[in-house]
Amino acid sequence: MASSILHITNGDSTTQILSNLNFDGEIITWREMLCEGKTTIDVGSENFWKTRFDFFKSSYKTTKKTFIDYTLKEYRNLCNQKQQNEIVLWFEYDLFCQINMVAVISWLKRYRKGRKISLVCSGTLKNKTGLHALGHLTQVELLNHYKNRVELTLDDIEYADYIWQLYCSDSPLRLETVHNFSPMSPFVYLEEAIKAHLQRFPSIKNGLNKLENQILDIANKQQLENQNQLIGEILKNQGFYGFGDLQYANKLQTMKKLFSSFSPVKLNRKGKKVLDNQLNFYGQIRSDFSYLGGSKKYSYLYVNDTDKLLKITS
Repeated sequence: MASSILHITNGDSTTQILSNLNFDGEIITWREMLCEGKTTIDVGSENFWKTRFDFFKSSYKTTKKTFIDYTLKEYRNLCNQKQQNEIVLWFEYDLFCQINMVAVISWLKRYRKGRKISLVCSGTLKNKTGLHALGHLTQVELLNHYKNRVELTLDDIEYADYIWQLYCSDSPLRLETVHNFSPMSPFVYLEEAIKAHLQRFPSIKNGLNKLENQILDIANKQQLENQNQLIGEILKNQGFYGFGDLQYANKLQTMKKLFSSFSPVKLNRKGKKVLDNQLNFYGQIRSDFSYLGGSKKYSYLYVNDTDKLLKITS
């Protein structure tokens, strides 16, 4: 007989932790990073996976075999899990996890209607400072998180699905006030994640977004011997993004015209002028093929003084 609980985790490390602790139920790993590249509303459809593969192929040179073996086989395993009474979601506070989380909830809303869905979400801890990933929790802390998991109401599920739809739309503007729509929702980290998302659009000041400016600032202030050290410092200071080293290595490739060297790490004259807002790099970094969710990244500018987005009219 099938187990009554299905766990859907944010990654292989969490899956390994749950396996080591002998959690009851089946465990499925959600292997995606929907915070990057173009997304479509219809999670799990042929169109959805084609769009995602096209992104991975063009941005990360991912082969079809790798995509099938790593992502699609696990997704098909998820599709085969139909008998469980409760589905437990294991996600973290950062943008990477929060976008994956609302996408999974959207899928569950469509294909697992009526099931009990509960959420384990790590972030702040009582008597501890900072934000904590699931992998940083002690065994006692992790079990307490599980014991105190939050059961999602129908309204919560509808809200998460709505956020996913807005994220996949061709305009990010409605996301600016979305936290006002459900201030009492159990998704306590979603508002900060959305703010971090909106700050990924290019700044009106120099054409780079908050994260890209932060990379330049770290490179300029610290004496780093190579790209790996630079990525290590970025990872330590990334706040709510939750990206991995592979994503930052890819990001540095798009910014290499602002560096004179990565060994040691040095900005060139142009990089320093962009960092000081003396030069706008928008025209040189702009791409019609760069998407954040359903929106073209370079069709909007982030206005730092008002924390609002401005649509660029053609």
